[in-house]
Amino acid sequence: AVHAALLLAVTGGIGLWLREASDARSHETKKYPSDRAWIQRTFPYGQADPDAHIVALREAQRMRLVSRGRAPLGGADWLPVGPTNVMGRVTDIEFSTTDSLTVYAGAATGGVFKSTDLGNTWFPVFDEQAVLPIGDIAVDPTDGNILYVGTGEANGGHNNFAGAGVYKTTDGGSTWTSAGLEASVSIGRILIDPLNPQRLFVAAVGSYFGPQPERGVYRSTDGGVTWEQSLFVSDSTGAIDLAMHPSNPLILYAAMWERVRRPESSHLFGPTSGVYRSTDGGDTWHELTNGLPDAALTDIGRIGLALSPTSPSVVYALFTDGYNYAGTFKTTNGGDSWLNADPDFEAAGGFFGFSWYFGQIRVHPSDPNRIWILDGELIRSTNGGASFTMQVPFHVDYHALAYHPRNPSILFAGNDGGIDISMNGGTSWLEVPSLPITQFYEIGIDFLLPERLYGGTQDNGTVRTLTGAPDDWTDIYGGDGFYVIVDPTNSNVIYAESQYGFLGRSDNGGTSWTFIFDGNGDPTNWSTPVVMDPTDHLTLYYGSNRVWRTTNAGNTWTVLSGDLTGGTPRLNTITTIAVAASNSAVIYAGTADGRVWVSTNGGTSWINRTSGLPYRWVTRVAVDPGRPEVAYVTFSGLKWRDPHPHIFRTTDTGVGWMDISSNLPDAPINGLAVDPNRPNVLFVGSDVGAYFSQDTGATWNVLGNNLPMVSVYDLKIHSTEDFLVAGTHGRSMYKINLEQVVDVRDRVGVPTALKLEQNHPNPFNPSTTIRYKLSLSSKVSLRVYNLLGQEVRTLFSGNRPAGVHSAPWDGRDNQGRSVASGVYLYRLEGRASSQTRKMVLVR
Repeated sequence: AVHAALLLAVTGGIGLWLREASDARSHETKKYPSDRAWIQRTFPYGQADPDAHIVALREAQRMRLVSRGRAPLGGADWLPVGPTNVMGRVTDIEFSTTDSLTVYAGAATGGVFKSTDLGNTWFPVFDEQAVLPIGDIAVDPTDGNILYVGTGEANGGHNNFAGAGVYKTTDGGSTWTSAGLEASVSIGRILIDPLNPQRLFVAAVGSYFGPQPERGVYRSTDGGVTWEQSLFVSDSTGAIDLAMHPSNPLILYAAMWERVRRPESSHLFGPTSGVYRSTDGGDTWHELTNGLPDAALTDIGRIGLALSPTSPSVVYALFTDGYNYAGTFKTTNGGDSWLNADPDFEAAGGFFGFSWYFGQIRVHPSDPNRIWILDGELIRSTNGGASFTMQVPFHVDYHALAYHPRNPSILFAGNDGGIDISMNGGTSWLEVPSLPITQFYEIGIDFLLPERLYGGTQDNGTVRTLTGAPDDWTDIYGGDGFYVIVDPTNSNVIYAESQYGFLGRSDNGGTSWTFIFDGNGDPTNWSTPVVMDPTDHLTLYYGSNRVWRTTNAGNTWTVLSGDLTGGTPRLNTITTIAVAASNSAVIYAGTADGRVWVSTNGGTSWINRTSGLPYRWVTRVAVDPGRPEVAYVTFSGLKWRDPHPHIFRTTDTGVGWMDISSNLPDAPINGLAVDPNRPNVLFVGSDVGAYFSQDTGATWNVLGNNLPMVSVYDLKIHSTEDFLVAGTHGRSMYKINLEQVVDVRDRVGVPTALKLEQNHPNPFNPSTTIRYKLSLSSKVSLRVYNLLGQEVRTLFSGNRPAGVHSAPWDGRDNQGRSVASGVYLYRLEGRASSQTRKMVLVR
């Protein structure tokens, strides 16, 4: 009966919200993931204070709490604008063990999402936490409301961010508490003893940047209150995977991975990698070698483990040599001996050559011979590895796969483009288009058509919306996406680039493209800077290790400078260019190796203006809109020993620089914008959120409400419409009305004209009432939104007198249809201010 009800609930409306796999879009050949983000945050030391990111997160969280307590500073609301249908990397998927319709998904840099209708709709449940990179999720086998989340993605890619240990919820994600292991950096797996849920095991991978002792397998016997290190191999070898015998949880298996990533010498394999077994619940461990690759003869890298629930003596181990597939090994006697299940390397057809980025294997809940290998493709065997078939349902790069606990025909798979669902055991797949977890590198806006937003993304190319809606974004340019520029005089002319500066131009609104430049053989950055002259739409600047210029929209290019870098490999590129709007002869450029240059004669000559600045990776340069001699420069870099300033200001074209980091959290800054209408107002996007200053950097405040603690990579301002867009690396884009920010700022000390109260009851079913107070007669609107930023219901829009007002909501949308359970936002908006609160509908 449970199976029948579940299938009915899923198949009844499946066609309304999933797209068929036959429409899957094509993708270019995947390139090896770059180390850029890792190098830029640790340059020049190759490592960082292990507590630096945790201290920065705590400071950012403190600033948020203070900001909420003293609103209205920065009190305008961020509005999520998508995309929700072009998604980012999913690192784990777990089903509730007690509710057949509830499933959780962890995003690489976007937190935890929950669905209570088996993937139809999703809402975030981890946003109030300070750290959103997710490594693994575990659900209590006896109580589906108890979850553990391991923060810090363990896949080792270039855009991994450190976590802050384990978090626990006992109410399905409504509230969370820290459960320790803050120094673990990244977590590959969490296991819960099915016979004693207070007993937990965690696979801690550890730091990417240097040796540390907080690696290996950790054990807790009190539900995460305290931990002990159960297995430690070396300070460069972490635990990446775990498996547990379902009926005898004293038997455990651990995969250990030696991984050393340094600026000049990295290796993703080593003699201390291997498979270990414990038969006494983690008290002691022994390495398993009989039939497995010999570290003395073979490079051993990342290893994935999977144990058959119904035949627990059957265990699979997926081996890599640090880079490529090295075989699928199988034991039928609990690990005493192993055989290569794929001696002819048939499965290798689905591998992309950097298997350290994946390394996952799964076994069917009841058939020990049906396995899945996760790599660039989904690789399936129905005969224990004797033969394989490959699938790419919608997107490449698979990191997660979960079977429904009550119906193994239902599978959820997570990849770099979101989640795919199969209802027939993996024969065919459907795509879930509703997770706002896009990882943007750079963004762009259309000056003539401000509803149009553009952005370059991790593994999803350059995307855009023509309407401003969060769910209608489309790909327009392939590869990984980076800088994108729309001609301010003609919206049909678009410039976009893929990784390492392969620049194209479209003259027909993105329908077709012409390749126009790639640096002419120069070294180019993963995110190669391309900017347009603010006064001449035909003139663009491009940064390799030299500055290039075109004056005819990219048809021809001229080099303007010599090598502005020191020539060190992987640091020998320009990272940012800015042209003064008030005098385009003044050009600034910054480099990966910490240099800042200025030209005051249109690029004929360049002056090194690095003196007085930190020796760190330069992320942005921005120029005051009215004064070319006033400019700002920002830096990446995690703290090494001493506090590290990240933003500086010059008033004399770089002759001297002033540190204006002030009270900003000590974290890398990625994005920078100067308000073109109010030059004293600055905006920065950092690894720990968005901030603004109203006094040219003397003091900083958290910018706006409703933006999760996500890395903000780029900021763009529309000067006439007066809004700012933030491109986040993990939660898509957000938009904020700058007129409201400034108006609210100007009214500091003046009573707020409107006050929105918490709805009652909350949570509610079937209806609730929202009360609000107006101190002045004014025109207001009261609307309900879902967490994707889509309007659900307009409760009121019009003039209201001063006083207390109320509005009921019956849980229906504007078309009179009942909406799903979940968290909703309700927003009261007046002429110059707004307030937003959350409410929960439980059906």
